Amino acid sequence: MQNNIDKTMRMNYLFDFYQGLLTDKQRNYLERYYLEDESLSEIAEAFEVSRQAVYDNIKRTVELLEDYEIKLGLYRKFEERQQLITEMKRLTDSQPLIAKLEQLEQIE
Repeated sequence: MQNNIDKTMRMNYLFDFYQGLLTDKQRNYLERYYLEDESLSEIAEAFEVSRQAVYDNIKRTVELLEDYEIKLGLYRKFEERQQLITEMKRLTDSQPLIAKLEQLEQIE
């Protein structure tokens, strides 16, 4: 079960970073499947296509997002920044610095 949760979280992040590079149909299918937790059948019914067509589109789009991540690394860099910010907060007891680090997190 944890693996599915991890995959869904990863897809949500990749979607956030790369959705502007997707077609409207790709965005709609992924949004409904990963963000709104709709089933393949529900999506197929809404778009009047087969369940298999929805599955194939989502599968191709996930592969595309992973390819974008390999090439651009936006999610990996985001995770690295978050890890550094967390570590910096842990290492300091300066409230002004912690406040600035929290501001930096909000920009991400």
